[in-house]
Amino acid sequence: MDAPARPWPPPVGAYAEERELFRLLQNMVEELLIHKPDDPIQFLIDHLKQNNADAPRICVLGPAASGKTTVAMWLCKHLDAIRISQETLLSKETLALTKEAKAYKERKQKIPNALWANLIQERLSNVDCIKQGWILEGFPENQEQAWMLQSSGIFPRHVVVLYAPDTVLIERNSGKRLDPVTEEVYHTTFDWPSDELVQQRLVKPEDLSEEETSRKLLEYHRNFPGVFQIYQKILKSINADQPCMDVLSQVLTYVQTRHRSAAPFTPRIVFCGPPGSGKSLQAALIAQKYHLVNICCGQLLKEAIADKTKLGELVKPYIDNGYPVPDKLVLKVLADRLNAPDCVANGWVLHGFPRDIEQGEELQKSHSPNRVFFFNLPYESIMERLSQRRTDPVTGERYHTTFRPAPTPVIQARLRQNPRDNEENIEKRVEAYYRNAKELEDFYEDAFYVNADQDPHVVFEFIESCIIKPLPCKKVKSL
Repeated sequence: MDAPARPWPPPVGAYAEERELFRLLQNMVEELLIHKPDDPIQFLIDHLKQNNADAPRICVLGPAASGKTTVAMWLCKHLDAIRISQETLLSKETLALTKEAKAYKERKQKIPNALWANLIQERLSNVDCIKQGWILEGFPENQEQAWMLQSSGIFPRHVVVLYAPDTVLIERNSGKRLDPVTEEVYHTTFDWPSDELVQQRLVKPEDLSEEETSRKLLEYHRNFPGVFQIYQKILKSINADQPCMDVLSQVLTYVQTRHRSAAPFTPRIVFCGPPGSGKSLQAALIAQKYHLVNICCGQLLKEAIADKTKLGELVKPYIDNGYPVPDKLVLKVLADRLNAPDCVANGWVLHGFPRDIEQGEELQKSHSPNRVFFFNLPYESIMERLSQRRTDPVTGERYHTTFRPAPTPVIQARLRQNPRDNEENIEKRVEAYYRNAKELEDFYEDAFYVNADQDPHVVFEFIESCIIKPLPCKKVKSL
């Protein structure tokens, strides 16, 4: 058996993750396999010059009257992307295949799937789509179109599927009106324009009869399972039978997410929060499931003293006299642990540090975390959790007068409270945390915020979901 590969040093791993080198290399290989250029090197140079890896590539699908056009146009405005639909493709006179597609439409014949796929491929190869990204509205309509798009190298990152009851869709369709100038879609009941000039030029789209709408819905329901089968891993279904802004908000939230990557990922996690918020418990759960090294800064200092290391001897007077350990000493002890082979290879979850922005800045320089969580817990809950903790001096077992009372009166009689857990000391510790919390939160802009006032398993599931998924893309205009 070959010897295991040595893990990358922390600065190298952090650089690769921050610059998303794995995703870049994966994208380059995909492009080579799809296009099979005669000169791969020159092709990659040209590809890197014009490609925008973060540009949106989104399909908006759904039955007639589900709101595809509204959603697609809204996304284009907020993401600064290019909208592609049947109408825009057939109006793009510069495309070589447009004339051929129009001829089919004029003869009232169905445009072949292969022609649609080639037309879309031609349009998406234009510089504006490559640079700004694209929103493909209403495509693919069936499995054959989806396969053809894939064979042409067209792979959406997100597929949004709008759905609503057929009765709602039929009612919606009857009131639909179109602005031929802006291509905006309005409705006689739900979305009537306030501008009188716009009102006057609205036209009723063709094929709005109930029978025609029912036929389209039947065809959609027959074809959708095949499309779902191909895109199910990147597809999100959203109920279109709710207020428009709710639909748009859900769509935007989804297209901003980034799917789980196959890139090598070494978790470097920091938990910040007031005392009693559950940092230690969650760190233990995460460390156990993902085989990370669980590091409590306070415990680490005690271990250094117990092991009688050189740093431990320097730390001991401060601990014995109840003084705060200087940051330089804490960082040296912490750096030694984070540089250990198990931390470098497996990753780590750290709690109890940093406590202020100066410590955060120093940690960032040497061992930059890639996930930071702030635990939020009301003051009353902190008091309830900590002030009622008790310890059995005989067995060392911990109890809680409300959540985990002693099993027998004998044990109950001998329980003791740690002086740290009296209300006065708790108040001081909470105050010390919040004194620096705001600056720390501002420093860690990508941090996640955890509602710690709920079941620990619910908290764990939220934290886990944030760790295994890539950070969302931020390149979007505000709502």
